[in-house]
Amino acid sequence: MEEKRECCCHKTKERSDEEYKSLINRLNRIEGQIRGIRGMVEKSAYCPDILIQVAAANAALNSFTKELLANHIKTCVAQDIRDGKDETIDELVSTLQKLMK
Repeated sequence: MEEKRECCCHKTKERSDEEYKSLINRLNRIEGQIRGIRGMVEKSAYCPDILIQVAAANAALNSFTKELLANHIKTCVAQDIRDGKDETIDELVSTLQKLMK
């Protein structure tokens, strides 16, 4: 009997209900923030007010990124390393380099 794993085999991942709900909730809030910013632009809001909201949306995206990255490392990366798939480390390094541009 094959053990079910949470890994990034075939470039997909099975997420727990808790992880899925958390990520979707964050994305829904971010989507609302972006719609709010668009509304501010459409209503000709004062630039600094819009910029503050953009900063808040950026912070929310960064928070989403940190949560997703932590989950990825704890599940996919850790399991692949245990399985001897060292190429996952190179993929992680490449991903981190892209995130830090």
